[in-house]
Amino acid sequence: MKIKYFVCQSIISLFFTLSAYTLWAQIPNGYYNAIEGKKDKDLKTALYQIISNNGFKVVGYSGLWDAYKDTDARPDGKVWDMYSNTSNFTFVTDQDKGSGGIIEGDKYNREHSFPQSWFEKASGDMKSDLFNVYPTDKLVNNKRGNYPYGETNGEIYKSDNGFSKLGACSFPGYSGTVFEPNDQYKGDFARSYFYIATCYEDVFPQFGGEMTAGNSYPGYKDWVIDLLLKWHRNDNVDSKEIDRNEAVQKKQHNRNPFIDYPELVEYIWGNKKGIAFNLPTSTGKTDMNTIHIATREESIIITTSVPVHVFLYNTYGTLIQSQNGQGEIHIPANRSGIYILKIQNDKYIITRKIKLWL
Repeated sequence: MKIKYFVCQSIISLFFTLSAYTLWAQIPNGYYNAIEGKKDKDLKTALYQIISNNGFKVVGYSGLWDAYKDTDARPDGKVWDMYSNTSNFTFVTDQDKGSGGIIEGDKYNREHSFPQSWFEKASGDMKSDLFNVYPTDKLVNNKRGNYPYGETNGEIYKSDNGFSKLGACSFPGYSGTVFEPNDQYKGDFARSYFYIATCYEDVFPQFGGEMTAGNSYPGYKDWVIDLLLKWHRNDNVDSKEIDRNEAVQKKQHNRNPFIDYPELVEYIWGNKKGIAFNLPTSTGKTDMNTIHIATREESIIITTSVPVHVFLYNTYGTLIQSQNGQGEIHIPANRSGIYILKIQNDKYIITRKIKLWL
């Protein structure tokens, strides 16, 4: 599981949390039953009918501030800002109230990952949808404006440490100005965009911007789908997204299906188009649901009631550690960096990216 943490400039000691994370989301029984056996556009429409109904109700634009305390808090209680890695915002105290924010790290505000100017005449709910609107640094948010997401060298603007960038698009298919979030959050934003195209399928053809195709399926231009697929594949679902998905459901009573079942992206837009999607069987998933991951001192702790094989790789694919076991398994991790953790039994394989700072 990829565990994303922030290290404030004043912190030089080990920054680990002692809380445990479940590997699987707590999906309500039967929530996705209607998608069984569907494919391509029909699969997307079935998801639309699930997540846009069943009590879905946004918290309202002013309600976002309070909602963020539950949906976007870092392990240390500060605001989880996906545009800046130097901000250290305190909820309410550092909230944008109309002034300030002329330097990075001063104020946070409400960022529409899918810009409001692209949809405001077509959908009022999207203005307050927690799967679209995130707390971010005010200055970096203002620099982004309503430019589309993309990849760039950042010749126009770079946030502190080059964490986010603005400049000419270097991704094939588009040459205009784009905003590039950091690698560790690209998957988060890609899955937000897949959610938006799905939850607002009925009005999506009316949406504007440089990324949309003017239809409900596939919804985005070819270069955008290629970009979002790349980001989705390279930045896996992690504990942050899983926890946020649960918190958002409590607020607005729907879920992001592409966090619950990331493989859905492939069946709708990717390399499994034309193949019917079948929900995972409950037996293996129940077994793997007993696995928890935590960190303690300089170890990754896997707690499991079923026998598993655990492998830890670096980003070059070199095996660093491996253990077989049941109960509490300790994997040493005494160096900062990004690791790939693979946990498997005879039925399932779980692969997660972990980012550790010591």
